[in-house]
Amino acid sequence: MSHKTLLRTGPLLQGGISPYGPLGQPAPDGLALPLGFTGQVVARSGQKVAGLTWHAAPDGGACFPDEGGGWIYVSNSELPLMGGASALRFRADGGVGDAYRILSGTDLNCAGGATPWHSWLSCELGHRGRVFECDPYGARAARPRLAMGRFKHEAAACDPERRVIYMTEDEPDGCFYRFIPGDWGDLTEGRLEVLCVSDGWRPVPLPAALLTATRHQVEGARHFDGGDACHYAGGVCYFTTKGDTGLWAYDAQNSTLDRLCGGVRAITAAPSGDLYVARETTEIDVITPDRAVTPFLRLDGHAGAELTGLAFSPRGDRLYFSAKRGRSDGHTFEISGPFRT
Repeated sequence: MSHKTLLRTGPLLQGGISPYGPLGQPAPDGLALPLGFTGQVVARSGQKVAGLTWHAAPDGGACFPDEGGGWIYVSNSELPLMGGASALRFRADGGVGDAYRILSGTDLNCAGGATPWHSWLSCELGHRGRVFECDPYGARAARPRLAMGRFKHEAAACDPERRVIYMTEDEPDGCFYRFIPGDWGDLTEGRLEVLCVSDGWRPVPLPAALLTATRHQVEGARHFDGGDACHYAGGVCYFTTKGDTGLWAYDAQNSTLDRLCGGVRAITAAPSGDLYVARETTEIDVITPDRAVTPFLRLDGHAGAELTGLAFSPRGDRLYFSAKRGRSDGHTFEISGPFRT
């Protein structure tokens, strides 16, 4: 899926004109959406969906194309020691045809990222966490990719132009990393680098971090207050930071970094170049290529929930996300409508 580039410089324009119009009244499920859009819950923690009990604490997610015009949505589980990830397989008509686990027995699988070769990188948030490469189609067992470092992994985003994978770290003084595989498409070996304040990227000497944490191994490494979500689109890696709820844009071509705004937790991009960002509240905004920020969705009746796992279907006509509250409750939603492409 190709993306147009969001403008990265200059202030964002809060309260601009929405491409979809104002939000309507909330539906019985609590979703307030623009005219022409509809929403539904496709999975709920602790309840069966296509024979699978949907996991608790749903977090990062992504979509993948499937045979016959269908698609797959994968979702992490941010549970300690028994996290992992599950998948929903949708038929071409939009119905759920199957549901299954793609990763089990791992620790605090928070966010992650999709690869261009259609695998899912599920990231562990625990101490010396790992990145697991998973098969969304359920045919191959998940494998740890230890060369990508041992730290509190939050999210990953693939840059196919430079053939690197950007990663965030959920520490109060976390870093922003990139992994350069020895062979693009094979994450078994490669070089881990960290973004520095004044001299770009520098190698991390010991990615396994047996004695010294990766974020403390390179003098001059740039630190961020709790790296969170991460998404690459149109030459830019966007990522968020929990401590100051910032939205950042790393221009990979020009090697520049800008802070775009605050109040953001999760992020994805549509084919149009629009960014969809989950706020600290149960709201999702659109940031258009001309930098206008307008409401797209509000979820009532889920006070205290965090919106996670934003991802578009391969055709760009459906948006998925989860409302996660604590370690037990979670609702996974699907929004359909006339999204710009």
